[in-house]
Amino acid sequence: MFQTYQYPEFDYQQSEEQRAGTVKRHPMVVIGAGPIGLTAALDFAQRGIPTIVLDDNNTVSIGSRAVCYAKRPLEIWDRLGCGDRMVDKGIKWKIGKVFFRDDLTYTFDLLPEDGHKNPAFINLQQYYLEEYMVEECAKSNLIDLRWKHKLINLTQLDDGVSLTIETPDGVFTMEADWVLACDGANSDTRKMVGAGFSGQFFQDRFLIADIIMKADFPTERWFWFDPPFHRGQSALLHKQCDDVWRLDFQLGWESDPEEEKKPENIIPRVKAMLGEDTEFELEWASVYQFACRRIDQFRYGRVLFAGDAAHQVSPFGARGANTGVQDIDNLAWKLKLVMDGDAPESLIDSYHEERAFAADDNLLNSTRSTDFITPKSEASRRFRDAVLDLSEVTDFAKPLVNSGRLSAPTPYVESSLNTADESSFSGSMTPGTCCLDAPVKVGGDDAWFLNQIGDGFTLLVFGDEEAETVAVGNVKANVLRVGSDVEDPEGKLAERYNAAPGTVYLIRPDQHVAARWRYFNDNKVASALKTAIGGA
Repeated sequence: MFQTYQYPEFDYQQSEEQRAGTVKRHPMVVIGAGPIGLTAALDFAQRGIPTIVLDDNNTVSIGSRAVCYAKRPLEIWDRLGCGDRMVDKGIKWKIGKVFFRDDLTYTFDLLPEDGHKNPAFINLQQYYLEEYMVEECAKSNLIDLRWKHKLINLTQLDDGVSLTIETPDGVFTMEADWVLACDGANSDTRKMVGAGFSGQFFQDRFLIADIIMKADFPTERWFWFDPPFHRGQSALLHKQCDDVWRLDFQLGWESDPEEEKKPENIIPRVKAMLGEDTEFELEWASVYQFACRRIDQFRYGRVLFAGDAAHQVSPFGARGANTGVQDIDNLAWKLKLVMDGDAPESLIDSYHEERAFAADDNLLNSTRSTDFITPKSEASRRFRDAVLDLSEVTDFAKPLVNSGRLSAPTPYVESSLNTADESSFSGSMTPGTCCLDAPVKVGGDDAWFLNQIGDGFTLLVFGDEEAETVAVGNVKANVLRVGSDVEDPEGKLAERYNAAPGTVYLIRPDQHVAARWRYFNDNKVASALKTAIGGA
């Protein structure tokens, strides 16, 4: 198979503690240098937490693997300093089309409004994503990436974790105040702590084929049910960078994975889809069976879980890596407050509360998508086909078409960290919801709202309402005033936050709304801030 990408090899280095034969305690150890582990390292470092990252390999992921990254993770990576590079390299898209047999039945737009810095989605091969984050990690003196370091055992201590690590130079022991497991769906760390990981395996298989071709197809997501080139099954096509295209073919449970991965069996499928005369090269192929399941607890003592180690979904809807990145966004600021003694350790339990809620939402959506795409009974298939037929001629059926509900943030609507509204608001910015971006001006220059929030708590104040910094212990919520600190020339910020003069929002360090009021009251803000840091 032809390769468009040269895989880097990162040097293994023996650590000083291994050479000295001493057991050293570290504040944070991350297991796994995939997209989620690298995101964690960058977020921890940005908040001042020294971080060791252990990975048993010494390169980026082989094959494009995850390719679709949604607006919210792009905003998080933007905060961490590598989002612009990903967007510049990736293929930006927001339009999806669904075909049934020979006909276009449904078109959707994932970001119909303007005034957002980041696109609805980009398609970017996972190896580029990891490469960019590895390079960003190398800029920080708080991140130590250790390649060819495999975790083989761990023991929980009263105030930390003891880790046994295998390297090319032998085995050594290290300790950590906290461990974050980002080692994938087959997580060894999860097995070491005896965590449950339950859910549903689906009795179907899909072929992923990444091909290199020059084509003038629009940069859209195309999904087929029962297409003429692959009768009785489904298929997917969308573009990545470097003229690489991702093709998915439903195979059925009876298929032989090893046979289906052979080029001589892939090429006829591709030609049937694209035409006999289409010129292309195979870059990578894989056959997968998917599952929808999650860990029983995101925290086991001082060991925490994120990404596929905590939850696994089917690939329909691009909810895997996108969800994992939001795990980190939720966790990092809480760990920092606890490490600094500014919040009780029980604040970490809200990580499970909020992210298990989000995982369950993703599992529900992913399972529904899978049931629609791969109906398991004749009755289910008839219902699915009827919906697709009706969607061509009626509007009511269109929302029922489910080729994979694309990844979107789950609001923490029931979080114990929220303070409920006491005034009337309209719109989507309810407590527990991640903030919407908007174009603003700062010092007369064009800017974006989310880039102005910072890494701490923010009091967003609209107009000339008297307001001042509010503190609970060492935790402060600093004022960002719309009208002086930032201008809202198009009115989009006020519109999206349903803001009148005097409106106040308390925004968490992960850019989620903690509380909101129609006027400033320092006692109410202090109470909401105390709630948002776990009642410290």
